[in-house]
Amino acid sequence: MKTPHLDMLARDGTRFSACITPNLVCQPTRASILTGLLPGTHGVSDNGIDLPDATGEAGYAGGFSKAGYATGYIGKAHFKTANTYKPTHTPECRQSPQPQDWNGPYMGFQHVELMVEGHNTKPPLEPPFAQHYERWYYADGRGAEKNRLLMKPLAPVTDAAQTYHSGLPVAWHNSTWIGDRTIEFLRANKDRPFCAWASFPDPHHPFDCPEPWSRLHHPDEVDLPLHRTMDLERRPWWHKESLYGTPKMDDPELRNFREKHSRTPVQSDRQLRDLIANYYGMISLIDHNVGRILAALDALGLADDTLVVYSTDHGDWLGDHGLILKGPMAYEGLLRVGLLVRGPGVPKGKVVTAPVSTVDLPATFADYAGVSLADARHSRSLKPLIAGDGGRDFAFCEWDLRASRCGVDLWLATVRTAMHKLTVESNSGAGELYDLKNDPQEMDNRFGDPGVAKVQRELMDMIKSRPKDKVDPQRRRKYHAGGRAGARPPVGNQAPDGRRRLLRRRGLRAREPGAHHGRHREPGRLGRRLAGGTGRPARRAARRADHHRSARARPRDLQEAQADRGDGRARGARVESLRGAGRADDQHLHQLPDRTAGGARRAFGDGRHRRDDLRQQRDGRP
Repeated sequence: MKTPHLDMLARDGTRFSACITPNLVCQPTRASILTGLLPGTHGVSDNGIDLPDATGEAGYAGGFSKAGYATGYIGKAHFKTANTYKPTHTPECRQSPQPQDWNGPYMGFQHVELMVEGHNTKPPLEPPFAQHYERWYYADGRGAEKNRLLMKPLAPVTDAAQTYHSGLPVAWHNSTWIGDRTIEFLRANKDRPFCAWASFPDPHHPFDCPEPWSRLHHPDEVDLPLHRTMDLERRPWWHKESLYGTPKMDDPELRNFREKHSRTPVQSDRQLRDLIANYYGMISLIDHNVGRILAALDALGLADDTLVVYSTDHGDWLGDHGLILKGPMAYEGLLRVGLLVRGPGVPKGKVVTAPVSTVDLPATFADYAGVSLADARHSRSLKPLIAGDGGRDFAFCEWDLRASRCGVDLWLATVRTAMHKLTVESNSGAGELYDLKNDPQEMDNRFGDPGVAKVQRELMDMIKSRPKDKVDPQRRRKYHAGGRAGARPPVGNQAPDGRRRLLRRRGLRAREPGAHHGRHREPGRLGRRLAGGTGRPARRAARRADHHRSARARPRDLQEAQADRGDGRARGARVESLRGAGRADDQHLHQLPDRTAGGARRAFGDGRHRRDDLRQQRDGRP
């Protein structure tokens, strides 16, 4: 893949080679990146569930705003649901008229410039059902012409799923607009500390990259996954159920989107090549705009004291195991994401191999900037790992799916270590365990294999160490008679007693809100800290340069069945800016220590969370 600016960013900074997403789809992960909380705690456990305003405002953007930063969000937010049954009057609802002079605040960001959804399943919304990008798009009176070019495939036409060369001139594309507006934000705030999140919607289905970027990678030259055949008979029961179940939704349009548009038929090798080449073009266009943003930092004299973080919300399947888009199978192509960090005190060319998560970004931003956050209890600063001090044993991912997504209720918990990965479906006790060192293609499910019983117990203890702070922790769904969602999983892949596992807390006492050390600091002289955005680097980039690889509360009200039209596979660049707070050697404010019964300091996912301690906790020994 051709990404020269991301290549440069990796050479000039530190790359995390084993970073994962806290959830496999967009909305929960974006909420976790903002809040520093796992999905089961902030409540957005799936797409179609709105992040509560108070929870979002308590995230890192709110903390930086209170500390005196100019905070900005530009691009696709996806903290609220776009496709709803009726108007919800949020800034991201497609059915709600939007005030034409509004620029925030929103979710703690004082200045926002948004788009509603940002994926071209339909033309951009016209005002007043529009946000900043759409209003700009139609402002010159040429909206009809742009829409005709946007939706008309250019030759050669491919039969690959949801793939075509778009005729929309790149100057009108939303990736270009995000680059433009981010640069303007930097110019407007160059003389004060700033924190900005630039969020690119692409790459995402439909794969409609504009020319000439859509033709930058020849289909014959892209890499195909080594294993691209479905083998559901050797996988846990929920793989097949989630692919072929009927989403339980009342709205026929939303049900059709979930059932058909969010799933694709098996693709031939030729179709895969066309799809991947177009997908790579989307990434290259994002890379181009990231390069423009980096050049603007140089031109404004901000580069030397700005922290730049590039990451994404989740990965994508591009034919892996015969799959396209995303779903409840935590294969590496979907779970693992790219993470690049460049800035003052960040080593050049370093690779951190410890397993981490993008839920760690809020604490990292705050640590570098010397800012206190209200409550980011699951977020652990990456600054010690960047500096070469400390380690991590595992990273954690969770997803609470309802039958409205794929016809069956699932609660999935995943832990990834440097060598293994375990996913457990907690309703049934079924699971899958892969030896990533000896089986990197994840072909041999070792769950329940006596030969890895010790490893499985240790990984289960890591899952059980998740803090007991989920929304409504007493809620437990059971299987009901009748229908696909009522079918019990195969007996051969259940836990020994088949009961729902309760995740037990191990080794973490979360700091109470407001208990962080010290008060908000005044912005220091060292630094304009630029930190990360959310477009999405392509998974296949791992084959050329691994640093590009982005391996994506049940509601009790009307949103129970809301689906999100952005539920496809976006995976893009997050370029977020933090400017001006504190020195590089400021104290760590987000270590979140705890005292276990043995008196040792512990934290969820910490490298000091030793396996012998886990075994002692499991066996009830001191």
